[in-house]
Amino acid sequence: MKISFHGADRGVTGSCHLVECAGKRILIDCGLYQGSGELDEENAEPFGFDAASINYVLLTHAHLDHCGRLPLLAKRGFRGEIITTSASRELARLVMLDAAHLLEDDVRHRAGRVGHEGASRDTKEPLYSTLDAMNCLDYFGRTAAYSQALEVAAGVHATFIDAGHILGSASIFLELEEQGHSTSVLFSGDLGNTGRLLLRDPAAPPHADNVVMETTYGDRVHKPLGPSVDEFFEAITETFKRGGNVIVPTFALERAQELLYFLSQGIAQGRLPKSTQVYLDSPMAISATEIFRRHPECLEPAIAKLFQDGNDPLDLPGLHFSRETAESVAINNVHGEAVIMAGSGMCTGGRVRRHLQHNLGREDSSIVFVGYAAVGTLARLIIDGAKQVTIFGENIPVRARIYTINGFSAHADEAELLTWQKQAAAKRTFLVHGEEDIMRQFAAHLGDTDVEMPLPNQAFEL
Repeated sequence: MKISFHGADRGVTGSCHLVECAGKRILIDCGLYQGSGELDEENAEPFGFDAASINYVLLTHAHLDHCGRLPLLAKRGFRGEIITTSASRELARLVMLDAAHLLEDDVRHRAGRVGHEGASRDTKEPLYSTLDAMNCLDYFGRTAAYSQALEVAAGVHATFIDAGHILGSASIFLELEEQGHSTSVLFSGDLGNTGRLLLRDPAAPPHADNVVMETTYGDRVHKPLGPSVDEFFEAITETFKRGGNVIVPTFALERAQELLYFLSQGIAQGRLPKSTQVYLDSPMAISATEIFRRHPECLEPAIAKLFQDGNDPLDLPGLHFSRETAESVAINNVHGEAVIMAGSGMCTGGRVRRHLQHNLGREDSSIVFVGYAAVGTLARLIIDGAKQVTIFGENIPVRARIYTINGFSAHADEAELLTWQKQAAAKRTFLVHGEEDIMRQFAAHLGDTDVEMPLPNQAFEL
């Protein structure tokens, strides 16, 4: 029995871990590397294993950095079974098809650039196509239910445990047996921040011999949610007083749904005007919101009951869904007292760029950032105080008021990660999915466990 690491090793994205036991090869996640454009080549490199040799993939959740290379895995020969929760199956379909569309668009855009002699500068194929993503869906097999052990294969049992990160997210507890030797490995996936209002808190983990855990925010404690919601409402109220719009660059999974809930509550409690108009301008976020409503098993009981009783907590009087491009463009005619939510959250693409183009130069408007912004992204440039940015080839002065609200994180912070690791009581702890310096800071707090920080493609005996 052994485990090897093929993504998110001393880095934050591209989660991919391989367990070999009883003649079977089981992959935990197969995610895309995300961030700068240089990662295109990293995503296209060999996995570090033969895709055709993989028998099973156990998917922790549907974020792109955990599921985004599954179509590539199938394209390169995987013919096994993908097992995940019901909600993750639906969200992964949405995420992978959207990613394929963006990859194809990117290649078309590059091919359209013409060199000095009239030849296309870049004619490479996309990492995978929409057809590849659709073909990958054929390999989704059994559905995992929370807290119910599932026999993946002889000698391999998996239990999916609610991770409270996004809808359908799970930690995965593997019980392994081979030739009379048994051990267990617990994969954290991405752990959620406790005290969220829509999703249940992460479930307490079982004891495990080995733990593979994320360390994304292993060096900090999050700002409380309550003051963050207050700050969000204040930003909206102040902007409306000036007669401007509030632009919120929004991640489609979870963040968009949480903000709809807070806006609905704010209006119901009289903290926001009843006349508030909210535009959700993201086809992916709209579809994710519909999926959200279908999965009460992932929700806080009080929220699930609201859905059951027909009181949709994600609805509000002035809510507009904009699926079509024409509907998105029409929002440009809205000149005040509206909240416009659109992707992408880091402003690297998507419809939010059009809204920034029309509102960044307005002193009466505000841009409210509620999520992580990587170095080099348009969002980070604005947050860091750029006086002017370029959007669609146009130089836009930054005159709008900029807010950065940090308490909406869907990730566990340092204190929550330490508590989770202590509950698991593992003899050996593998740290993944974090920057190396943060991992080292986090490791310094761990006692009574052997700590490993795997390098890419490094293998360990279990």
